[in-house]
Amino acid sequence: MLFDRKRFLIASAAAASAARLGQPAGAAETATGAIPQRRLGRTNERVSIVGMGGFHIGKPDLPDADATKLIHAGIDRGITFMDNCWDYNRGASELRMGKALNTGGYRDRVFLMTKIDGRTSDAAMKQIDQSLARLLTDRIDLLQFHENIRPNDADRIFAAGGAFEAAMAAKKAGKIRFIGFTGHKSPAYHLHMIEVAKAHGFTFDTVQMPLNVMDAHFESFEKKVLPVAKSLDMGIIAMKTFGDTHILESGLVPPVEMLHYGMNLPVGVVVTGIDSFKVLDQAVLAATTFAPLREATVAAILAKTSAVAATGKTELYKTSHIFDSTVQNPQWLETAMV
Repeated sequence: MLFDRKRFLIASAAAASAARLGQPAGAAETATGAIPQRRLGRTNERVSIVGMGGFHIGKPDLPDADATKLIHAGIDRGITFMDNCWDYNRGASELRMGKALNTGGYRDRVFLMTKIDGRTSDAAMKQIDQSLARLLTDRIDLLQFHENIRPNDADRIFAAGGAFEAAMAAKKAGKIRFIGFTGHKSPAYHLHMIEVAKAHGFTFDTVQMPLNVMDAHFESFEKKVLPVAKSLDMGIIAMKTFGDTHILESGLVPPVEMLHYGMNLPVGVVVTGIDSFKVLDQAVLAATTFAPLREATVAAILAKTSAVAATGKTELYKTSHIFDSTVQNPQWLETAMV
């Protein structure tokens, strides 16, 4: 209770300071419980400004019971956006999240997102059904095409017999509500995906991309993709706040300030990996103390990170295949797991 009171006082002081400076309260934020919410673009859904990452919740060294406690605690403290993926920890992440959400009425309190790797209609539909079964739900709020990391991913998804056909069929059947895509490799691939969708008369509901204190200096999604997505009113989902751990390990910016940087952008939600109560506390603290950053503060952060960021060594997801699940497992583009 004392910790909650302290966070409330910090958040109140930050909000008052922002008001005195004539700053907006953020992207049309509203507060529900401890964590403010924002509109997720054209979905018109409201979600918490911090989301729970699905990969970390399925880590093998995290016991199932602890994962359930973390998910329940996060929701009880105001996190409403749940991130996941069909391939995370070979299905363990979805299984854990499904189990946790299926108890105590937690499923109805969250906006549930997962991703699929399938590029053909057949593979995509099998993966959608597999995700529904694991998550113990009859509907996924947001389905996203995962790992748009190749020049031709968009063309394959929208080709005749491609994954887009399966997504639209699933939406028509009530299995999913909204459709988006993700990627962490090149802004050019994101822009190509948006253009290919446009050529097919479609605008994505959401887009997920790396947005962090390093990105602005190297192959920047913030500079190249964010303005386009915003102009289309796509719900913008930020990820890679800590670059797994590589950005965090640079020691140039404190973790809460890194999260604040992401929240300062015109995003609906900043997804962060949560695998302990310490990390959960950090995410909640960042969300409840956020106030719009001064231009001078943003400039100072970017000045501190420019030299290191320019090399790309803290954003290995852009420069290597370390984080490319579908490069390491190309069969996932064509099949479902046995």
